Amino acid sequence: MTKKILIGIFILIGINSCNDDDNVTQNFNGNYSGFFTVEYSNGTTHSNPVTVNFSELNTYHSSGNGNNNDFFPAGGNGTYEIKDSKITFSDTNIWLAHFDWNLILNGEYDYLINDNQLIISADKNNIGFYKYELEKE
Repeated sequence: MTKKILIGIFILIGINSCNDDDNVTQNFNGNYSGFFTVEYSNGTTHSNPVTVNFSELNTYHSSGNGNNNDFFPAGGNGTYEIKDSKITFSDTNIWLAHFDWNLILNGEYDYLINDNQLIISADKNNIGFYKYELEKE
């Protein structure tokens, strides 16, 4: 084979290998319900029911127990962005400073989606491990 043909083959192989399957956007749209659990570094654990609604416009709304003053979880709503195996929430609420703000669905989380199950989790600031175990309704 000539050098031009070999170079052409390598270019085609390189172009085909550039498909970035890790950046395929997941379709989270819909209503999810399940449980939120936080396990603090001192071993204390809190868990409560939670719902998270995702819309087509990359917005979300998460229920919370702020009205009961336990804030497990606090809730949150705003926009979200998915990249690779991370989901980043940008909460748009104004919050008081009298509770653990990591209880707000905000910031970067790992996610795992399997059929109708969605698990969102993060180890935040060496304070605790925050996990949402959800099922699509």
